[in-house]
Amino acid sequence: MPGDNLTAVLYKAQDMRLEQREIPTPGKGEVLIRITRVGICGSDVHYWWRGRAGRFVVESPIVLGHESSGTVVQCGPGVKNLRPGDRVAIEPGVPCRSCELCKTGRYNICPDVKFCATPPVDGTLTRYYVHPADFCFRLPDNVSDEEGAMLEPLAVAVYSCSRAEVSLGSPVLILGAGPIGLISLLAAKALGAGPICITDINEDRLDFAKGLGANHTVNVKDLTPEEVAARVQEDLPSPPTSVIECSGADSSYQAGILAADQGGILSFR
Repeated sequence: MPGDNLTAVLYKAQDMRLEQREIPTPGKGEVLIRITRVGICGSDVHYWWRGRAGRFVVESPIVLGHESSGTVVQCGPGVKNLRPGDRVAIEPGVPCRSCELCKTGRYNICPDVKFCATPPVDGTLTRYYVHPADFCFRLPDNVSDEEGAMLEPLAVAVYSCSRAEVSLGSPVLILGAGPIGLISLLAAKALGAGPICITDINEDRLDFAKGLGANHTVNVKDLTPEEVAARVQEDLPSPPTSVIECSGADSSYQAGILAADQGGILSFR
């Protein structure tokens, strides 16, 4: 319906409400997007369940969601790279663009970055959303809206593989077989890595990882970090030179350090 901007607003832990909000107007360099798909990140679940994710705390109503795609419906002044009707994927972190980190291409660690759905910045679980055009990327016809929404976690996986220097023939250990761990597995395979070992405490996840091409799996439930490292080194022909931590568990960091080859690299998201 015209003017319908139904929005999911989190007030506090386990208190999310559907509300109507005004449809925003894009400013200079911005576009108004009709959101079509939003992935649910682990951080969204933490905010909803606990009211916080790491050091970020929900202290006032906030809109969640940052893995998003949609269709441009209006362009603000100065927008030249997009037009109404374009389907786009959203890069959710908008940096200051003027600090030294931004100017040298490391804008992802800009200290003043505004990241969707990170308090106090609203996210994309809404029907209409305004975002800088520079951080919206046109989707080709052969990429669906669902796939477009997954470009953000895919970028995390590709960047993690890059930092871990995954390359052709690299023995790789991935710690955690959740969504980011699985997409990191796919990214590592696409880079020609192998063999790849992946760990988790859930056997169903490990079975799924095997279906995606993991060469070895280790169920780490009830194992010490030392035991995990020994199992990994037993399964792989040589210690992993690239380790990607995707679980956030302290024990996984320890296991990754112990399992890695001398001079190996541990990358974590």
